[in-house]
Amino acid sequence: MGHSAEIPEAYGRALAGVSAATLAGLHALEAGFRRLHPPLVPGLRQKLAPARERLAHDLEAFRATTPPEGLAPFHEELAAAASTALDALAHFLEDMPGENSVAGVLASMEGHARAQELLYPLRLALPPLAHYFVEPAFRDRLDELDPPEPDGAGVGLHRADPDAEDARGGFSLYVPERYRTDTAWPLVVALHGGHGNGRSFLWTWLREARGRGFLLLAPTSRGNTWALDHPADETSALEGMVDFVCERWNVDRERVLLTGLSDGATFSLLAGLAEAAPYTALAPVSGVLHPESFRLGNIARARGRRIYLVHGALDWLFPIGVARMARDTLTEAGADLTFREIEDLSHAYPREENARILSWFDPALAIPDEAD
Repeated sequence: MGHSAEIPEAYGRALAGVSAATLAGLHALEAGFRRLHPPLVPGLRQKLAPARERLAHDLEAFRATTPPEGLAPFHEELAAAASTALDALAHFLEDMPGENSVAGVLASMEGHARAQELLYPLRLALPPLAHYFVEPAFRDRLDELDPPEPDGAGVGLHRADPDAEDARGGFSLYVPERYRTDTAWPLVVALHGGHGNGRSFLWTWLREARGRGFLLLAPTSRGNTWALDHPADETSALEGMVDFVCERWNVDRERVLLTGLSDGATFSLLAGLAEAAPYTALAPVSGVLHPESFRLGNIARARGRRIYLVHGALDWLFPIGVARMARDTLTEAGADLTFREIEDLSHAYPREENARILSWFDPALAIPDEAD
C-alpha cells in the first residue's frame, strides 16, 4: 500500500480480516452460482451462511477502527465494497417464496458484480485483491498486467453511458491495462441472460481477459432480455457496438468471439449466424436454437461456422434434449461444432468453461500446459 510502515498493528489486523472475509464471500458466491439448481438451494444457503457471518463480524471490526492519515478514502472504499458483498450474501441466503426466490438470487448476482466493481480499483494497494482478479497462472506477473505507463489511452473499464445506471441498450467494455496499440487484439463479446446487464456480466470474463489478453465487450439488451422474436434491430445495434470498439482500439477482426448465457446464448446464435455477421466463432452457453433461426435462413449459414455449444444435463429451464436437438441440427447443416454436455450443470454459468472456450477459440489464448 505504500504506507505499511505507518499502519498501526490493530488497523492492519482489521484490514487483513475484512479483505480476506470479503474475498472469501465472493468466492463462496461464485461457487454457489455455479452449483445453482433448485433442489440444491437450501444446501447452498447452509454452506454460504458462515461466509456471511464472518464478513459481518470482520466488517464491523474494520468500521470500528480509525484509518491512518491519508487512508480515509481507501478505508471508505473498501468498507463499501465489503458491505456490498455482505448484501449479496444476504440476498442469496434470504428464503423467499415463489418467484421472489429468483429475484433474490438475481439481486445476489448483481451485488456480487458490484462488489467486484468497487474492489477493482483497489487491487494495486492490496495484493490479495490483485490475485483475485487474475487466474492463478498469472499471479506472478502482476507488474506486467499493470504497467506503470500504459501504451496509449483507453485501458481499463469503460461504460457507453457512464451517467446512466445500467442503461438499456448500452455496453460495458474492458481493455487490458497492458494493451498495446501496435498489436491486434482478440475481442470477446459476451451477452448476459434474461433480466441481466452487461455491466454485471462483464465480470464473468474479466479475470481471463486481464491475464490472457483480449478486449471484452459486454452489451446490455434494449429490453429486459434480448429481442428473440424480432432480432434485426438488436443484431444491428450489436454489430454497431463491435464496429465502435474496432474503430477505437486495434482489434483483430479475424478473432472475434460471440458468446452468451441463457437468452444471451440463444441470441448469440441468432446474431452470430445472421448474414454478414462480424463474428468468427460462437460459444452459446445454456441457450436454445430459436425458431427465428430457421425462418431467417441462419441454419444454412451455419455451414463451416465454428460453434462451441455448452449445456447442462440438469438444466431445468431448457432441458438437455433441446440442446441435443440443436447439436444435431447444426451438425447436419455442416457447422464446425463442438458440443459440451456438462453432467453437473443446471441452468447456470460454468465459469471453469471459459478456459476451454478460449483455447478452442484461439490457441494463442491458452495457458501453457492447460488441461484439455
